[in-house]
Amino acid sequence: MSTSRPASEARAGWFFAGGIALLVLGFGVVVWLAGWHLGADSAVYRAGALTLLHGDPLYTRDVLVALPDWVRLPFTYTPAAAPLFLPLALVPSGLVWGVIAFLSVVALMVVITVVSSSPGGSSLLGRSWWALPAGTAIALALEPVWKTLFLGQINLILMAFVVLDVLVLSSRGSRWAGVLIGVAAAIKLTPLIFVPHLFFTGKWKDGLRALGTFVALEAVMFAVIPVDAARFWRDSATDPSRVGSVHWIFNQSLNGLVNRATHLAPWSLVVAAGVAAVLAVPAVWLVVRLHRRGEDAAALLVTAFYGLLLSPVSWSHHWVWCVPLLTLLVVKARWWAAAAVALLFVSQIVMLVPNGGDTEFGWGLGWSVLGNVYVLAAAGGILGLAARELRLVRRSPQVVTV
Repeated sequence: MSTSRPASEARAGWFFAGGIALLVLGFGVVVWLAGWHLGADSAVYRAGALTLLHGDPLYTRDVLVALPDWVRLPFTYTPAAAPLFLPLALVPSGLVWGVIAFLSVVALMVVITVVSSSPGGSSLLGRSWWALPAGTAIALALEPVWKTLFLGQINLILMAFVVLDVLVLSSRGSRWAGVLIGVAAAIKLTPLIFVPHLFFTGKWKDGLRALGTFVALEAVMFAVIPVDAARFWRDSATDPSRVGSVHWIFNQSLNGLVNRATHLAPWSLVVAAGVAAVLAVPAVWLVVRLHRRGEDAAALLVTAFYGLLLSPVSWSHHWVWCVPLLTLLVVKARWWAAAAVALLFVSQIVMLVPNGGDTEFGWGLGWSVLGNVYVLAAAGGILGLAARELRLVRRSPQVVTV
C-alpha cells in the first residue's frame, strides 16, 4: 500500500465528517433565524461573559440580567470561566447554540481520531475513509452526546482538551502538556481529576503545569472580581444543590445513587465519598498498570469514569466519555463489549425510567438498577478490569505486558 493512501483516506474521512459538523452549524443558523429556543446552557455561558463585562454579580440566586427571557438558570461555573467565554459575547444570542454545537462536533471528531490512533488503531482511519464520519454519526445517537448538543453544553469540547493533553501533548513530551487540562478545570472543576492522573502516570511536570495553569487563572479572577471569586469558592463550589436536585435520575454519580437510596439523608455525601475512596484503590492501581504497558487511552478512560463516579453531580450528559470508550473497544475489536456500551447509551434508558419530584424515592429494585445504570456499569467495569488485572499479576507477577 502506498504511504500516501492512509493520509488520503484520513483526509477524506475528515472531509465527510466535517460535512456533518457544517450541517449542524447550518441548522444552528436556521435556529437563529427562526427564533427557536435551543441551548439553555450556551445562553448561560454567553450571559456569564456579558455579566463580567457589565460588572454585575455572577453568583446570585437570581437569574443573570443578560440571560434571554426563556432561560432561568444560574451561572454555576468558576470565575475564570467567565472571561474564557468572552468570545461568545461577540456572537448573536440566537446563534451561540449553533457555534457551540459546531465546535462540539469538531471536538467529537478530534477525540475519535486521537483514540483511534492509539496502539493497534492507527490503521482503522487510514484504511477506511468512512470510519470517522460513521463514528461521528453513531456518536450523535448516544444519549450523553445528543443531550450535550441539545443543551448547548461544552462537555465534548472539554473532553477533547483532556484527550489532546494526555494522549498527544503529554505522550510527546511537549512543554505545553498539562495546560489544556488546567484550562478545562478552570471552566469546570471536574477535569481536576486528571491532575492526579498525570501524577500517577509519572508525568509530574505536566501535572504541576496543569495545576499551575488552573491556579493562575483563578487567581487572576480574585484580582478582577474579588467579591464574586470569594463568593464562588466560599459558597457555590461547595453547594451541589445549586445546580439542581442531586437525587434526580440524571445525576449519575455515586452521590446521586446514595441520595436516591437514602431519600436525601444528610449523611449521603459522606457515604458516597467513602465508597469512592474504596473504589479509588483498584482504579488507581489499574491506571498505573495500564499506563506501564502503554495503554494510555485505556488508563485515561479509567480515570475519566472514576471521576464521573466521584463528582457530587455528574449529569447524564457529562458521560460523553462513552465516545472514546466505544472507539477504543472498536479499535481493539472487542465487539461484544462495544455492542454493550453502544446499546447502553443509545437506549436512552435514563430518559425512560420514571423520575422527577419524589418519584425516585419510590423505585423498587428493578427501577433502582435501571435508574442507576451508568453508575453501576462504570463501577462494575472498574472492578471487573481490576479483577482481570489481578489474575494476570498472579499468573505472571514479573510481566507487565500481555
